[in-house]
Amino acid sequence: MRIHCPYCCTRGVEEFTYRGDATVRRPDLDAPEAAWVDYVYLRDNPAGPHAEYWYHAAGCHSWLVVRRDTRTHEIFSVQTASEVSEA
Repeated sequence: MRIHCPYCCTRGVEEFTYRGDATVRRPDLDAPEAAWVDYVYLRDNPAGPHAEYWYHAAGCHSWLVVRRDTRTHEIFSVQTASEVSEA
């Protein structure tokens, strides 16, 4: 798999570190304990299109949100995490 970094161009996946599901949102500070348990420990394992955090560890050290198909590894889009959080 090759990931297109907005700063370093297209690179091999070995330069990146998978950092988790980009769709999970942190609960409010006053949320019940069950919400925090779900946030910390429970994750879905989707088959198909999914948004994920990737860190460019061997490159520019940027955080990226990669939208890809988990079955085929086809990448649909790559954005910096800051671009996604501003939207």
